[in-house]
Amino acid sequence: MHRWFSSYLHGRVQQVRCGSTRSTWKAVLYGVPQGSVLGPILFLLYTADLIRLIQTHNLSPHLYADDTQVYGACQPSATAQLSACVSACLADVAAWMRSNRLQLNTAKTEVIWCSSTRRQHQIPHVPFAVGADAVEPVCVVRDLGIFLDSDLTMRTHVARAASACFAALRQICGIRRSVSTPVLRSLVAALVLTKLDYGCATLAGLPTSLLDKLQSVLNAAARLIFCRRKYEHVTPLLKDLHWLRVPERITFRLATLAYRCQHDTAPNYLATQLIRVSDDTGRSRLRSSSSLDLTIHRTRHATIGDRAFSVSAARAWNSLPETVQSSESLAIFRRRLKSELFRRSFQ
Repeated sequence: MHRWFSSYLHGRVQQVRCGSTRSTWKAVLYGVPQGSVLGPILFLLYTADLIRLIQTHNLSPHLYADDTQVYGACQPSATAQLSACVSACLADVAAWMRSNRLQLNTAKTEVIWCSSTRRQHQIPHVPFAVGADAVEPVCVVRDLGIFLDSDLTMRTHVARAASACFAALRQICGIRRSVSTPVLRSLVAALVLTKLDYGCATLAGLPTSLLDKLQSVLNAAARLIFCRRKYEHVTPLLKDLHWLRVPERITFRLATLAYRCQHDTAPNYLATQLIRVSDDTGRSRLRSSSSLDLTIHRTRHATIGDRAFSVSAARAWNSLPETVQSSESLAIFRRRLKSELFRRSFQ
């Protein structure tokens, strides 16, 4: 096995091509071949020690490929201590990366303080020390395609998603007369609905005023497919397309994640947040001991606490009938779930 990996990594060369001009071949002495199947796995093995290094500072790491996130929580009066702790952690991370022939890109490093709207005035604006550079805190960050606001209202994400969807609809509208209706539906599903549904589980608990902006995208897409005018009634069109409304689409994603968490096909950091009522030893003699429902944790603030995955996913799951919860496979569960949510949306 060791010789197999050595053969895979050794003897690699690369060159730069610009038009018809090519550079000389250069031996690849470090790293893994980009675009290969084994590349991501080997990189994760290479950076596995980084997780333990961050945890020694009592902070939480989250890694996705070569993107590393470090986060922690504190009371408003302890922001200075948390800033110093994060700066010390980043200094150790930078030193670890230098010793392992990696480079910390401070130009792409961002810092954001998250709090409720009422606590926004207590957020510090002191720069973070990242190596030899100072990074100013920002109000919005992009995390794997999802825009997070410092007050966690998700307004930026909703606005960006709606804007991208309407831009795609305008492009599709330009070729509407040149394609058939099935092709038009496929284009809308591929270029619009994918943008609308991406990361929609993070939108749980948002006010109706924000969700209506995303619902207007669905309405416009339905009218485009059926060549209807702007103010024509859209409910029959959505029913014909068998599309769920935005709140039900969010519930669909949350319930699907809850199902995967209970069947060991979801990330562990999500699965550990959901606990079945039947697993509570204090309920062994109650009728709920055989229930498939999840425990809903108590929260202090409905505006933020109720939007947490452990609460919103549990409520979405508990709202389902037992015939849906007890589905034998994920495919059957998704089919039954959509039928149930479709019935609720258009009953």
